[in-house]
Amino acid sequence: MIDRLINWIDERYQLREFVKPYLDKPVSPHEMSFKFCWGGITFLLIIVQVITGVFLAYYYRPNVAEAYQSIRFITDEVYLGWLVRGIHHHSSSLLVITVFVHMLIVFFRGAYKNPRELNWVSGALLFFLVMAFAFSGYLLIWDQLGYWATRVGTGIAGEVPLVGEYILLFIQGGYGVKQPTLSRFYATHILVLPAILGLILALHFAMVRRRGISEPL
Repeated sequence: MIDRLINWIDERYQLREFVKPYLDKPVSPHEMSFKFCWGGITFLLIIVQVITGVFLAYYYRPNVAEAYQSIRFITDEVYLGWLVRGIHHHSSSLLVITVFVHMLIVFFRGAYKNPRELNWVSGALLFFLVMAFAFSGYLLIWDQLGYWATRVGTGIAGEVPLVGEYILLFIQGGYGVKQPTLSRFYATHILVLPAILGLILALHFAMVRRRGISEPL
């Protein structure tokens, strides 16, 4: 039945013809080495973050009076909520590690050189996006650790010469870490950053498929 459904859709949209150049590509023996899997592991963790994040968003309440209690409710009351939240928390830490290791391997192998410069640029942007996800998600728990970490982080941004105060006000939504800050971080975490991430990931994968993985040195 699934095959019939796929064929029915393909007759109308010719999806196989569109995706074939991207999926139907031989894999060389060196690409099956573990050191070439860090990009795939990173992408897998991103998928895990999306799935668990959607679940958490069903129960999370982005206001200062209820944010922490909603987290407690997810952890203590929702069926398997502790597990989903734990996966989301720990996989975010693993995501930072894997994307950093992936960048180190690419750098030391010289895989950022011509004609793959844009792969490196998009990969660097993905690293900064991952860090932005981690920073914005830290406040959403609305505990002492997240609050003061945000105060420190936004304070550092506020020290930028000439425009620091404007950056600080934009990030916090005013003076001090309050409800506007939580609202902005929540919207950024679940709307703005995922949209940018999806676009850059698509460009990154398209360039990887176009140029392939560089040969071992």
